[in-house]
Amino acid sequence: MQSPIREEEVEADRALKDKHRALWSLGDYPAVAAEVIPVAGRRLVEALGIRAGQRVLDVAAGSGNASIPAARAGADVVASDLAPALLDAGRQRAVADGVTLTWQEADAEALPFGDAEFDVVMSCVGVMFAPHHRSSADELVRVCRPGGTIGLLSWTPDGFIGQMFATLKPYAPPPPPGAQPPPLWGDESHVRDLLGDRVTDVWAITETLTVDRFASPADMRDFFKATYGPTIAVYRNIADRPDLVEALDDELADLAAGYFDRGSGTMGWEYLLLTATRAG
Repeated sequence: MQSPIREEEVEADRALKDKHRALWSLGDYPAVAAEVIPVAGRRLVEALGIRAGQRVLDVAAGSGNASIPAARAGADVVASDLAPALLDAGRQRAVADGVTLTWQEADAEALPFGDAEFDVVMSCVGVMFAPHHRSSADELVRVCRPGGTIGLLSWTPDGFIGQMFATLKPYAPPPPPGAQPPPLWGDESHVRDLLGDRVTDVWAITETLTVDRFASPADMRDFFKATYGPTIAVYRNIADRPDLVEALDDELADLAAGYFDRGSGTMGWEYLLLTATRAG
C-alpha cells in the first residue's frame, strides 16, 4: 500500500498534468503550428534524416508539426501528446493530407511505451513544456533503442519566444514546485546535462526561424492572445486588473517590435536544434 505522502504526490502530479492539458487546449495552438511555425517540424525531420522503415516517436507532438512530415517521409510514426484536443486536430490534418500515423495520448514524463522501442525519438517545441525536465529526458532516452537517435528543436532563452516567456512571468501565477522554465531546453549545456553519458555524438546548432505571419508587432501580440494557451492563461490571471492588462499589452508589443523587420515584414525566432545517438 502506498504511503499517504506518496498518494499526495500522485494526486499533485495528476492535478498538474490536468492543468497542462487544459492549458494547451486553450485557444487554437494548431493554428500557431500551421500558420506561424510550419517550417520547424520539417527542419527537425530533415536534420534527423528520417526515412522509410524507421519507427519514430514524436513526444509532445501537438497537432503533428513534425509527426506528419516524418510520416510523409515513410516512417512508422507515433505522435504522442498530453492534450487530446491537439491530437484530434492532428488526426484531422493527417487525413486531409493523406498521411497515416498513430496518435496516442501520453505524458512526456511517463511515456506508455517499452524500453528501446523506437529508432528515433524527437520533439519539436513540445517536450520543453513538460514541467520536470529530468523526468522527460529520462523518458526520451529510455524509449530510444541503443544506436537510435534523439532529436530536439527548442526555443532558446534569449530568442523571441524565450523572451516572451520572461515578459509573461511577472503577470503569471507562481509555477508549481519543481517546475523548470521551458526555454532551458534551448540551452545546449542544459540539454547535454539532462542526457548525460547516455548519449554520444551530440550535434547542436542555433538557428533562426523566419516568421512572416504578422503584419505588425501588435498583430503578433493579438494573435497570441487569441490562440496560444500560455499567453491566454496569463491574461486570464490578470483579467480583473485592466492596468496590468494594458501594461502587458504594451510590453508584448514592444518586445515583438524588437524582433520585427518592418522592411521585410518578418520576425526571427531563435531555436536550438540538437541531435544525439543513444549509447549502446
